[in-house]
Amino acid sequence: MPRRRYLFDPPERFVAGTVGQPGDRTFFLQAREGPLVVSVVMEKVQVAVLAERLGELIAELERRGVPEVAVAPTDVADDSAPLDEPINEAFRAGSLTLGWDGGAEKVLVEARAQSEDGEAIDPDEYDDEDEDGPDLLRVRISLAAARSFVTRAARVVGSGRPPCPLCGAPLDPQGHICPRRNGHYVN
Repeated sequence: MPRRRYLFDPPERFVAGTVGQPGDRTFFLQAREGPLVVSVVMEKVQVAVLAERLGELIAELERRGVPEVAVAPTDVADDSAPLDEPINEAFRAGSLTLGWDGGAEKVLVEARAQSEDGEAIDPDEYDDEDEDGPDLLRVRISLAAARSFVTRAARVVGSGRPPCPLCGAPLDPQGHICPRRNGHYVN
């Protein structure tokens, strides 16, 4: 099957979101431009790390004095709407790439599909023009849109099950067996 490339420069909307109840959620990275909606499945930790690293990139750019570029009003608004439908999995992310395009003054986010055996694929292993490479989602967004993404992603990750006060593992509604209490039940 030939490689699928989803390129958004910039998208109308770029967000992280979930489907399902805490403890049984599926995390998505979603980009939309007009009628095209691309949803990439991610692990919760991937969303958390992407938001953290994107926040660090923004802080470093501010430290270096990179100016804000003119921003459309939709880039600044707090996006708390649900994911766009239909939510059809384009692929499952195996590797993520983050960068700054100084010429365009935009943040670059890329997600590449994992291999058939579920492993991450080295982004340097395939050329962008290689038709046999992994599926790719590439998004270029403004700094304001990146800040909005970080805010929403942190909220999405943090809205899961509360952590156990003793071990930090997620608490199910009925509690859990805590290793810090020698296997006793905590609720």
